[in-house]
Amino acid sequence: MSETPTNTLQYRSDGREDAPVLVLGPSLGTTFHMWDRQIPELTRDWRVVRFDLPGHGGAPAQPFTSVAELGDRLLATLDAIGVQRFGYAGCSLGGAVGLDLALRAPHRVASLALVATSPRFGSADEFRQRGVIVRANGLEPMARAAPEQWFTSVFAGAQPAIVDWAVQMVRTTDPACYTAACEALAVFDVREALGRIGVPALVLVGSEDQVTGPAEARTLVAGIADARLAVVPGASHLAPVEQPAAVTDLLIDHFAGTAPDTSGALIVPPLPATPVPVVTAEPAPSAEADGAARPDPYEKGIGLRRQVLGDAHVDQALAADPDGAFQDLVTRYAWGEVWSREGLDRRTRSVVTLTALIAGGHREALADHTRAALRNGLSAEELREIVIHAGVYCGLPAADTALRVVARVVEEETTPPA
Repeated sequence: MSETPTNTLQYRSDGREDAPVLVLGPSLGTTFHMWDRQIPELTRDWRVVRFDLPGHGGAPAQPFTSVAELGDRLLATLDAIGVQRFGYAGCSLGGAVGLDLALRAPHRVASLALVATSPRFGSADEFRQRGVIVRANGLEPMARAAPEQWFTSVFAGAQPAIVDWAVQMVRTTDPACYTAACEALAVFDVREALGRIGVPALVLVGSEDQVTGPAEARTLVAGIADARLAVVPGASHLAPVEQPAAVTDLLIDHFAGTAPDTSGALIVPPLPATPVPVVTAEPAPSAEADGAARPDPYEKGIGLRRQVLGDAHVDQALAADPDGAFQDLVTRYAWGEVWSREGLDRRTRSVVTLTALIAGGHREALADHTRAALRNGLSAEELREIVIHAGVYCGLPAADTALRVVARVVEEETTPPA
């Protein structure tokens, strides 16, 4: 274990220092101990480096904003211990990191194993909703749901000690880091980029995985040129824990193709030479010359609108507009021009928006933006205070109506699923 600066991760290294390196990444809510059963076999030929996600397993609570940022922290960690080229195996969120690294740093990744991984994890709404529930209730709802999501019922019934260990891992995770990870997964989507992954990939999935199951695994295999599928019978989401021997054998077989030489370096095909483009300085075209005085704000607006209000709400609004003109105006102006400005953060913009909607008596929009405010990080207590404060300036009847709307939405959004 090492001290962890802000730009690096808590890690553990096992095996010979001169052996080729294999990095193991954990899933959301777990620690690097999820790989414990693989270590004795893997360290015969590899130096195994395992890392913890921020706020997991006692790691410093330094939330990350994207999978790419988490990948950058991992690379900084490996740089600090002198590791350049490595094999990589990751489970779920850890697998997403592997996909990101294979796309952005292909010269660092020699081979890839993706366990219970998807190029797109569910829907953005699903993960943002999970973040809202954690902010309102803490991690207890996620801890209670973990055994059913991670293990088959047969395994859970036969291994109560492991189930309890899994629940405790979730309970001891930092809620802010867990929520930040949910936000990162909400926007993670590399489906269109899979064809650019040029390293050998093992796609490993439990046959009973209901979170990222065989369908998601087949999407990866179809998109990555040099990929093969391995389905582990009798395993759910945490296959390395539930079927450790089968997973270990598959990893050894896959990574054996990247063998160490006598110096301990990885034998990999040489990287193709990249021609250096010749850049010719030319005067920049004027706005009048190219006919575009400013960038079109639509794409920025629709992306931000979906992040704040959710895909389901935006899709419904777009479908309800006969010719799309009004929704186009809303997307370009309200979201692409105003919400995207840098002068205020999203929390503050939610406060302003809620106050204006209370003053105008716009109950339906108030409900929509109460959901948005929860996603933007406002708590139920803060929402109540906003309404009370607005009541002084907007009128008590308006505030009374608003309190009922806000209370209803908060209960809907923050009640954990049964």
